[in-house]
Amino acid sequence: MDLTWRDEFLRQWRRFFGGEELPLTFAYTDEAGSLPEVRASRERRCLIAELARARAGEPLRFGAGSCGCPGGRRYTGFGERLRPDFEYFLSCGIPGKVEGERYKRGPELVRELLARAPAFTAPARYLVVKRIDLLTAADEPAVATFFARPDTLAGLFTLAGFDTVDDDAVIAPFGAGCATIVQRPFLEAQRPNPRAVLGLFDVSARPFVPPETLCFSVPVGKLQEMVAAMDESFLITPSWAAVQARLQPVAE
Repeated sequence: MDLTWRDEFLRQWRRFFGGEELPLTFAYTDEAGSLPEVRASRERRCLIAELARARAGEPLRFGAGSCGCPGGRRYTGFGERLRPDFEYFLSCGIPGKVEGERYKRGPELVRELLARAPAFTAPARYLVVKRIDLLTAADEPAVATFFARPDTLAGLFTLAGFDTVDDDAVIAPFGAGCATIVQRPFLEAQRPNPRAVLGLFDVSARPFVPPETLCFSVPVGKLQEMVAAMDESFLITPSWAAVQARLQPVAE
């Protein structure tokens, strides 16, 4: 990738968003590289839990054996199967057999949801996750994900709609946390006018992030357009300055 753009992003992020958390980037590759592959464990079955390491600055490489959760494998594109009786698991359960999450009223709704769900297959053997400041010239990320608080989300949300007349420049689809961070943003990257994805409303994934945190995931091409528009946007106005004063200050 062009490291000039990476450095420009970091400069503009610091200028307008202070010390708020830097985004993670996601890239599929067939090259194993020097990163050890994440291995699924009983203690850390959820992909969102693993991403805490990447947020702290540890690059990660995921493969087909990295996700202990069937949903994690499905939404990273490394498998299609869901757990048995998934339609009951997501809804009312089966007494004595399956505990239901009750995210949908009944199994019929879940079956219809799955019938309408988009398909996604990993385009390469591995998924590499790196914080944006750790990218090298060899990296070609396709998606960036911000773990952000409401004020930061307000800035990202508004910036995503700056250059479009559409009122859905940001979407918030129902889905697992990993679906809204990986699957849906990668699918958006294939659209002529890609949208950002607001996510992490998944109640099962919420314990793995701070209580005030949601995710804003965006194709890198769209993010580049957003960064290019910063100097002309609301970010230079007193309205943003009032919000900016509440953001995390830059560490000296």
